[in-house]
Amino acid sequence: MLNLFVLLLERVGLIILVAYILMNTSYFKNMMGEREQWYVKWRLIIVFSSFALLSNFTGVAINNGEVVSSMIYLHLGPEVSLANTRVLTIGVAGMIGGPFVGLFVGVLSGIFRVYIGGADAYTYLISSIVIGLVAGYFGQRAMKSKGYLSVKQSALIGASTEVIQMICILVFSSQKADALELVQLIALPMIIINGLGTAIFMSIIVSTVKQEEQMRAIQTQDVLKLVNQTLPYFKEGLTEFSANESAKVIKDLMKVSAVAITNKTHILAHVGVASDHHTPDKTIITDLSKAVIDTGQQKEVYSSKEIGCQHPNCPLEAAIVIPLYIQGDIVGTLKLYFTDYHDLTFVEKRLAEGLAKIFSSQLELGAVETQRQLLQDAEIKSLQAQVNPHFFFNAMNTISALVRIDHEKARQLLLQMSQFFRSNLQGARNNTITISKELEQVRAYIALEQARYPDHFIIECDIPEQYESALVPPFVIQILVENAIKHAFTNRKDDNRIWVEVTSEQHKIKLSVKDNGQGIPEEKLGTIGKVIVESQSGTGSALENLNKRLIGLFGPTAELSIHTSHLGTEVQTEIPYKHIEEDM
Repeated sequence: MLNLFVLLLERVGLIILVAYILMNTSYFKNMMGEREQWYVKWRLIIVFSSFALLSNFTGVAINNGEVVSSMIYLHLGPEVSLANTRVLTIGVAGMIGGPFVGLFVGVLSGIFRVYIGGADAYTYLISSIVIGLVAGYFGQRAMKSKGYLSVKQSALIGASTEVIQMICILVFSSQKADALELVQLIALPMIIINGLGTAIFMSIIVSTVKQEEQMRAIQTQDVLKLVNQTLPYFKEGLTEFSANESAKVIKDLMKVSAVAITNKTHILAHVGVASDHHTPDKTIITDLSKAVIDTGQQKEVYSSKEIGCQHPNCPLEAAIVIPLYIQGDIVGTLKLYFTDYHDLTFVEKRLAEGLAKIFSSQLELGAVETQRQLLQDAEIKSLQAQVNPHFFFNAMNTISALVRIDHEKARQLLLQMSQFFRSNLQGARNNTITISKELEQVRAYIALEQARYPDHFIIECDIPEQYESALVPPFVIQILVENAIKHAFTNRKDDNRIWVEVTSEQHKIKLSVKDNGQGIPEEKLGTIGKVIVESQSGTGSALENLNKRLIGLFGPTAELSIHTSHLGTEVQTEIPYKHIEEDM
């Protein structure tokens, strides 16, 4: 029995060694993060079926109660049994991938075990299927909680699955006496080995996943710090000062040899190694940067020659260059340099790519801010007052929080906020815009609000396509929707609905925004839209301003009409039906 224990321990060591190697590859780490996806389940089946086949090949043969040590078994005689680590691999497959993976690996492993042959080989197909389902059940429960079984739980399940194997041998074997003798010989060492091996296997997976999460948390903190510290500079645009200050922050936090930022023609900043010849206010000197600006494609190089610097003693050996965009147009590049090409790893490439997207969004936001500051017209100022500063800061706080967990969604929200302010500025220059343009503003606002309050409200738009080219005052829908969100659903977190509807009647556009909120108090109904009405959530100046613009543009018939009850509120306006092709 001791001899069998040692031999099985060797086999388990082989399986664990392979598992350790796998878990230190980025491919397998990514699989662990997406194990609920079906394409990942099939990959897990391939991996663990390979483990199971290896276990069958490298088992320990037992003939007439004697242990026969060998390394590879392709076929067994009718009186020979095989002790191996097959149960371990099936169990771990189920605990990681769930019942489907466990069952599939169990079937494949069991079929191959029957093919190898030996005493009552069909027994092991039955036990493999049962073990795959049992382990998969516990694995599914762990997956629902977005986690893994603990090492202790894994050990207990591993030992239990081997007990299942022993029971199947006793129940389904044709020679009960031989089966009992076999179980007496192999049960204890195999139960111990399987429990121990399963625990070690799962501990490797769990520790690797936790280590990966810790690394990502650290990287997220660094990224957030980068974003917070560079935002004030990138909002100023691509100037020599803002680029230089941003480059200093990036170099200190990313620990690279040098950081450079350019516009489309000149080096704006170069901080770090090689700053003697990569100097600001100098024409771009590397062919690499020129190629990125021309193609818009991120590039990485691993030699001084590929960088394309013409200086004879340039110490830079590797670089990654990412384009920077404003509204889809390339405006410059972010460049990270390394004096040792080994330092340019996959992590640096992914991090630089994500940062470039965020920096582009910051530049875009800065461009919108610059435009807003340049507008001096009194009407534009009045319209800009509609944008609540609290909304801006709440949106930024939401985006900052999302950067920690989902930088892509944070980027999308930055773009939505950029779209919101850009539409705000552009719309303020015109008396009317198309409904389709107005809806872009509304969608940007809704996206930012729903990021703060997920599932808090539902907005439904019923606007026939033929009306999307109709002209309406800018912000008319956005202000009415915003007003409903702020005032209609006080202290109510679900079943909050807003309907936006556009219809046509006698050469007029009838625009309606309706909610199912608590309604407007009767004492305030007569003054809303006419004067400032103080409340806990605002002053009502937005509706007053909108009402004045509607009357000024289209006359008294365009005045806001408000209908309210305890079932909700509907705000309507009627304006002349004119298309974009017509002159206002």
